[in-house]
Amino acid sequence: MSGLTADIHSAEGWPIPGAVLTVTDLQGHQLARATAGEQGTAVTEPLPAGTHTAVVTAPGHQPVARVVRISATGSTTLGTLRLDREPDAVSTPPPGPWTIDPMHSTVQATARHLGIASIKARFAELGGRLDINEIFEHSTGFAEIKAATVDTGIGMRDDHLRSADFLDVDHHPLITFTGTGFRRTTPETWLMPGELSLHGRTRPLTLTVTYGGHGPDPWGGTRAAFHAETLLHREDFAIDYNAMVRAGIAAVSTTVKIELDIELVQGTQLPTM
Repeated sequence: MSGLTADIHSAEGWPIPGAVLTVTDLQGHQLARATAGEQGTAVTEPLPAGTHTAVVTAPGHQPVARVVRISATGSTTLGTLRLDREPDAVSTPPPGPWTIDPMHSTVQATARHLGIASIKARFAELGGRLDINEIFEHSTGFAEIKAATVDTGIGMRDDHLRSADFLDVDHHPLITFTGTGFRRTTPETWLMPGELSLHGRTRPLTLTVTYGGHGPDPWGGTRAAFHAETLLHREDFAIDYNAMVRAGIAAVSTTVKIELDIELVQGTQLPTM
């Protein structure tokens, strides 16, 4: 039988193998201890019924404590716990230019369809760079996406998205974002304000950015990884196609979620693989 179960993940959602789950009674006496496996799951032996304290620790991460109530069966679950990294656990990339590697980067847009389902579109061609300043907050960035490369997996729908009803790629072939700095919100999360140019309109936009770290790659270079998200409204960019159905619900939502997983290579040249 199991006791207390916890799925232990990083702030980005990755499992943390080796994280330690410790359970004590309210007087501080240890009742159980378990180590998370490869999937980040830690399971203790059955515990005495009552109210106890659970503490999760992992190297390089801030500990998390929870009060748990154990049933008469001796078991319960904490669900998923996300651990933030220690403030000094993630160092920002070295100063200088960093170039987006399009082969290892993705841009995805998600919109609601008929208010009940999601349509996901990827853009296959993107490029750009990040210029890291000695003061990281003063760093700037630029990204460029070819609008015609939109891909939902259905050719007829992709053609409609490329048409004048939506992206109008013949007249507006590029989608660009220029970032003007960073503002730290957590040890590994930042806000990056900037301007998005889409469909012939330029509007202010702020990305929520999670920094994944940097390190060497197999080709002799150094890479850094970022995940970014934001919400945009189609009307802000004059994309006002609004076909209606009988229930009065817009066929495609006016709010679109944008997600970017970006891998950058240090320097101005991409390696030859």
